[in-house]
Amino acid sequence: MLEELKKKVLKANLDLVKHGLVLFTWGNVSEIDRKSGLVVIKPSGVSYDDMTADDMVVVDLNGKVVEGKLRPSSDTPTHIEFYKAFPDVGGVTHTHSTFATAWAQAGRAIPFYGTTHADYFYGDIPCARSLTKEEIEGEYEKNTGLAIIEKFQSEQIKPLEVPGVLIKSHGVFAFGKDSDGSVYNATVIEEVAKMATVTEFVNPDVPRADAFMMEKHYQRKHGKNAYYGQKK
Repeated sequence: MLEELKKKVLKANLDLVKHGLVLFTWGNVSEIDRKSGLVVIKPSGVSYDDMTADDMVVVDLNGKVVEGKLRPSSDTPTHIEFYKAFPDVGGVTHTHSTFATAWAQAGRAIPFYGTTHADYFYGDIPCARSLTKEEIEGEYEKNTGLAIIEKFQSEQIKPLEVPGVLIKSHGVFAFGKDSDGSVYNATVIEEVAKMATVTEFVNPDVPRADAFMMEKHYQRKHGKNAYYGQKK
């Protein structure tokens, strides 16, 4: 079942290691097959060195395992909430990459300071609120997803225009049209977080860059009249 998608999701998970976004088993990637409504996700706590495509777990949108001999990632309920809330999202990545997680632990959005940021994110990279004691002691992973969805909906953020989010005291979630896209965006978040950290070290009073600069750089790459790169 979904054999090609399992291979794709395995590669996306291994790319987290390739890009230096994870240590040990500290991350996961999934992708949804919208036709069947099934999600392929990394198994829980399995070493990246040992994983195979057959280890990938297939779940439905209720979190029920449809195929797989291993337990799915403990973050599966978070991924599922995103797929249910955001129809355009086809892939989700979760990491605890160092610099982005530092911003999450500080409870700060990553401000727009320059063009690298604007090439990928049409606004600050938001930080969702901490979960309450009741939310943590209840359906923790599901409530993590709901807190992020609450943030996006309350601020009218579109997840493919700002394809990533921090959650306070936790880490990073990135979105994409597929699993590869979500890993790509998670990698960019870490680099942008690194740049923002150094920027504030060099100038603690640095203001955000101009909004018209963001508009230009985002739209030239993603707008209807985009001209970055080659014609497809």
